[in-house]
Amino acid sequence: MRVPFRPGDQKVYQTQVTSNKVAQFQGQIVHPFYSTFALAQDAEWACRLFVLDMKDPDEEGIGTYLSIHHVGAVPIGEKVDIVATLLWVRDATVHCAYEVWWADQRVAYGEQTQKILKKR
Repeated sequence: MRVPFRPGDQKVYQTQVTSNKVAQFQGQIVHPFYSTFALAQDAEWACRLFVLDMKDPDEEGIGTYLSIHHVGAVPIGEKVDIVATLLWVRDATVHCAYEVWWADQRVAYGEQTQKILKKR
């Protein structure tokens, strides 16, 4: 594992809210907005961008923590920017904060942690 980053460094992941990212249970759409579940996956990916640049070929990152404060709705078709900020790296653990932005509004924020481990 290498650590080419410092606390405060950022990565940005842009994604579009598509029909497969809306809230749906047992095949029924609940509403036509970005679901918290899809947002969680995208937030984890944004933070994982640090891990991808840090892990060695014989290593992999696994998520160990995720918090989400989902405070705004984003309709299908719109793009969001997820800004991941590295908070700290310790003992092969990478901890980030993230914010999700749409149309100059912060629609979600939280923190995410991944542990880098040797592959088996």
